[in-house]
Amino acid sequence: MSGPAQLYVDYLSAEGYRPNVDDDGDVVFKVEGGLYFVDVDTDDASYFRVVYPNFWSIENPEELTKAYAAANHATATTKVAKVYVRPDNTDTIAAVEIYIDPPEQFKTVFARCVSSLQYAANAFRLHMRGEA
Repeated sequence: MSGPAQLYVDYLSAEGYRPNVDDDGDVVFKVEGGLYFVDVDTDDASYFRVVYPNFWSIENPEELTKAYAAANHATATTKVAKVYVRPDNTDTIAAVEIYIDPPEQFKTVFARCVSSLQYAANAFRLHMRGEA
């Protein structure tokens, strides 16, 4: 392993996470029981994407309709993060996607990116439950 993946693994390890690299070359780690990953784009070193996938399963067409509204609400009320329904309509994804140059500067915003993802996922959940 080298390049961006190694950079992310080294940082996450130093911060107390236990990262690993999946079959796609992305760096996977856990935060408060949730599974996250840094999408490693070897063709665009300045592109930085942290993803919180599959945090809400969509069970039926009625829930899918609510999920689109909740994703829109969460994206509109959260800085930087966006929430969307997976193309197969079975689950949700929250992501922070930004450009950082030089790439090593991701360290200065990493914690805030994760916090933004958590905030967005919570905003989504509250909206789904009718609490927001």
